[in-house]
Amino acid sequence: MKVSYRHISTSEDASFAIKEFCQPHFTNTFHFHRGYEVTLIVKSAGQVYVGNKVVNYDEGEIFMFGPGLVHCFSNDNLSVGKNENVHAVVVQFEADFMGKDFFETLELRNIKQLLQRSAYGIKFGNNHASLHQLFFQFQPNQQMKNLIVLLQILEELCQFNKEDGSIITDDSRKIQYKESDAEKLSSIFNYVLENYHHDVDIRTAASLACMNEAAFCRFFKRNTHKTFSQFVNEIRISHATRLLIGKDDNITDICYACGFDNVSYFNRQFKIHQGITPREYRKVFVVSNAGTPLLRVVD
Repeated sequence: MKVSYRHISTSEDASFAIKEFCQPHFTNTFHFHRGYEVTLIVKSAGQVYVGNKVVNYDEGEIFMFGPGLVHCFSNDNLSVGKNENVHAVVVQFEADFMGKDFFETLELRNIKQLLQRSAYGIKFGNNHASLHQLFFQFQPNQQMKNLIVLLQILEELCQFNKEDGSIITDDSRKIQYKESDAEKLSSIFNYVLENYHHDVDIRTAASLACMNEAAFCRFFKRNTHKTFSQFVNEIRISHATRLLIGKDDNITDICYACGFDNVSYFNRQFKIHQGITPREYRKVFVVSNAGTPLLRVVD
């Protein structure tokens, strides 16, 4: 996964970008933009990597990323083999796409606050049907109407910002990877994502970066603001939360399925990341007969 800058490309007669993705899986890599991005997940489930954090995403959820914030969506292994395509609608715009002082007007002060908060990444829940419908009101060659729809979406997000929008990363430092380090990080991330449910060996990770273990530990901490073991555990816990609410497996089986080989250690790590034990986490969810969670925990 090469970390790269992505230019926000717009058509000749539009000042912001609207993109719709329908494909077997997410193919984008770790990247960032100079502008803002709002993404509606219409269909898919997995993990999204934002800055130096990993959180789950589900159908119907909306994410907002500010300028320079590294992010990447990845399909969950649990979805593999279901023959279900990813479906997402993405809107991207520069801070000054309507002029330098557009968001400084009094009428748009709430949107300005939303944009400022998006510097940390914001995750919105999946219970806003009216907001979802707005994403499908964008139409080709309807620039003025599309602009109005975008402002409506931002206004709606402002309403949900405090009550439902959860900040993803609390680290104000942007994770900006040097281009020379991108390929090393790419191989490391891929290695963890493909092997988290098995043994993940720091020696193997270091060899992928062509470093000895000591140098690798310094390199990884400098670039991600966390240790390699912390990153591996974060990936494993994110998968564990999905298994706890998506399956009836007992906690011991989930522990091993996520790559942990010790239930006590799994429980401790889960509480560090989620604030409660796996058993308590499962109890928090009220599940309907159809298996849809009615009460959500911010993860």
